[in-house]
Amino acid sequence: MASTRRLAAILAADVVGYSRLMGEDEEGTLAALKTLRRELCDPKVKEHHGRIVKTTGDGLLVEFGSVVDAVRCAVEVQREMGVRNAEVLAERRIEFRMGINLGDVIKDRGDIFGDGVNVAARLEALAEPGGICVSRVVRDQVRDKLDFAFDDRGEQQVKNITRPVRVFDVRIAGEAVTMAPESATRAPLALPDKPSIAVLPFTNMSGDPEQEYFVDGIVEDIITGLSRIKWLFVIARNSTFVYKGRAVDVKQIGRELGVRYVLEGSIRKAGNRVRISGQLIEATTGTHVWAERYERALDDIFEVQDEITINVVGTIEPRLRQAEIERAKRKRPDSLDAYDLYLRALPFAYTSMPGEADKALALLNQALALEPDFAAAHAAAAWCHEMRYLRGGMHEADKTAALAHARTAIEVGADDAATLAQAGFAIGLVAHDYKTAMEVIDRALTLTGASALALWMGATVLAHAGDSARAIEYAEHSLRLTPPGGREASFPYVGLAMAHSISGDFEAAAAASASSAQANPRFSLAHVLHAAALFRLGRVDEANAAAARVLESEPGFTVAGFVRSHTGRADIWEPIGDALRQVGLPQ
Repeated sequence: MASTRRLAAILAADVVGYSRLMGEDEEGTLAALKTLRRELCDPKVKEHHGRIVKTTGDGLLVEFGSVVDAVRCAVEVQREMGVRNAEVLAERRIEFRMGINLGDVIKDRGDIFGDGVNVAARLEALAEPGGICVSRVVRDQVRDKLDFAFDDRGEQQVKNITRPVRVFDVRIAGEAVTMAPESATRAPLALPDKPSIAVLPFTNMSGDPEQEYFVDGIVEDIITGLSRIKWLFVIARNSTFVYKGRAVDVKQIGRELGVRYVLEGSIRKAGNRVRISGQLIEATTGTHVWAERYERALDDIFEVQDEITINVVGTIEPRLRQAEIERAKRKRPDSLDAYDLYLRALPFAYTSMPGEADKALALLNQALALEPDFAAAHAAAAWCHEMRYLRGGMHEADKTAALAHARTAIEVGADDAATLAQAGFAIGLVAHDYKTAMEVIDRALTLTGASALALWMGATVLAHAGDSARAIEYAEHSLRLTPPGGREASFPYVGLAMAHSISGDFEAAAAASASSAQANPRFSLAHVLHAAALFRLGRVDEANAAAARVLESEPGFTVAGFVRSHTGRADIWEPIGDALRQVGLPQ
């Protein structure tokens, strides 16, 4: 069937805290959601002439021919949910957020697409638990037809929508359809000048008061671990533990503590096993940034506590950084400060390609002009000049700049793990001073042992130095802390591929380099190592295909330039160079 375009009212809804609820009681949550669909949501949608377009585990997308019907349906569902939740413990309540928009949609094979749908989804993310957010056009269409008032929240910049959206909360009989916070009349605390997070006391789901010490110990260790990330402002335990045993909306906590992010979770211990669920939420919008569940055997309770802490801290750091990058992208160009410019540079740096490094350096230089002692920006600049030096022609100016930025970063950022790691990495690969590089990187790991970035950079330096055993250890540890499916995984995999190549395990090198290339197809070094490993295995046709991908991602690649850039250990890189010549890469 051909797609058609039409004007429609779109209602998007999702379940607040879905990951937490599922982590605590998967079967019970699914059963409760099915009951709500059958008894409440589906009948109300039908009554108001709507069509359920699709459902996800935690949400609904509904199309209405009338925007009046859409708002009536949403309000009636939220009213009934309030009644149903009156006798339910706060931590076990199922609550909906809803967003409604009116706009053009494209209907194709039963589904609907377009900005009209996207705006509805963004409005839903802005709604309070139990609340309804609508766009300006919806408010204008229904305000004279329905007995509801609206709270104007002003223009909001939302993801993937070019223009700001004017947002309104629906009010019924003079009261907003939201879970009003107790401190609504308090003036919210100002956000600090760097990313900020509050770690709430985790909920003890075991029903055993004796387990409180274990639950609180996990949270205290996470707070301590996050506090070692120097670019992050972490609220002290004394401030967050006042919320212990209270059901409080994360937006309220954000306002009361002046934080941008909130980490909450639960722990269930049964017999000799423990299950820990955590979720990271952007407090200003209620948007979920990250959620994960860990399950371990309690053979050694303190060992498990350490392992969980390292995993949580290690996986949260890149998620927070990515959330900050997205926030910086939403800011107006004329309002960017040095930190915003640094954040905008990072996606270009993380491609690890010389051409993109140029774009990153343009932003980093602006940041350093505003803040000359910005250690993280110096470290990122050192890394970018390293890319330009090794894979951009080995110009002496880039070598000089990489080392100058690295030394400045170490001098002014000696207490930040990521800064030290990037500086040490640049020193190792540009100057081939592997001893100094690893001293700096290991100092970073002393500060934050859960730094996936420091671990993969250490793996790469160790591989260049010929220490394959330690390189494999560092790379595998980094992979355990790296979020799956993201571009960041390309780096520990390429370190692993180098280590296996120099140890002669070409089967493992081929597998690791393939994984690196899959995570970041533009990363030419992954294709280089893949081509060499495949050739050594006698898989010549596959090696030739990998060699072609080298030239697609790095058209100026030459074998001589590659080997020359790794002169720190010619005995390691000359054999790889020979394999690359055999697959037809330019001399």
